[in-house]
Amino acid sequence: MLDPDYELFAHIVQEGSISAAARAMRLSQAMASKRLARLEARLGSQLIRRSTRRMALTATGAQFHADVVAILSAVRAAEARVLAGIGEPTGSLRIAAPTSFGRLYVAPILADFLTTYPKVTAELELSDDYSDLFKSGFDIAIRITNLLDRRLVAERLADSRRVLCAAPAYIERYGAPRLLSDLAQHRLLAARGQMPWRLSRGTRDVSFSAESSVLTNSSEVARELAVRGVGIALRSLWDVSTELADGRLVRVLPEYEGSSGIFAVHPPSSHLPAATSAFIAALAKTFRPIPPWEHR
Repeated sequence: MLDPDYELFAHIVQEGSISAAARAMRLSQAMASKRLARLEARLGSQLIRRSTRRMALTATGAQFHADVVAILSAVRAAEARVLAGIGEPTGSLRIAAPTSFGRLYVAPILADFLTTYPKVTAELELSDDYSDLFKSGFDIAIRITNLLDRRLVAERLADSRRVLCAAPAYIERYGAPRLLSDLAQHRLLAARGQMPWRLSRGTRDVSFSAESSVLTNSSEVARELAVRGVGIALRSLWDVSTELADGRLVRVLPEYEGSSGIFAVHPPSSHLPAATSAFIAALAKTFRPIPPWEHR
């Protein structure tokens, strides 16, 4: 039998607080806190560091969360297959994903998925604008964010670390910033809506805002300009890990990073279609426990 405290723990991480998770699960905050403490005592390890202002996963907690989410996802997928009364996913599957991430990661997973399940027909729409899943009819959307629509069911697939980076040619010409404030003297690259840059240094959160040297609505354009030496950009590791590995980009101010979550979201349903459940499971298999860009 699956431990109900596992689902509570997953809700606490997803919601960002014990009180929010308690409301989502219709528990009192005191009961939720007691059950979390009971789970930590049984495991003999602290999972979440709590303070009056914030909570954060310990290293053990982060690994346990990845395992728990994978278990819960597998259980939901198994239940959906039984409820649907079929063993093999069939029918249509409509997916929305961010442009770059969808092209680099979702499309290859979808190719393998359709080979495994030939009775599924799929639509993949790539856009950096969020689709309203209640109006658009999409079965699944990939969201890279820290602000989720609480009306949707969300499966956390991976963390998305963001780093400041530039081409070696840019650093050679203009020098590397030594302080965050030095960025004001540099050429910066960001797509419309991507400023301010929200960063962390250790436990301290900071933000930096300035005008991009090039105006564009495309995150991919900002990335390509950074690779070609035009300026400094804040990019997700999933987007630039290859360029960092082969030296076409180098990190600047490496003590600063940004972070958000990568989620598969879908409208709530008591009978999730088997194709939807199976595709979420395929995504989770690729990105957990360590996403491929962290191996480069």
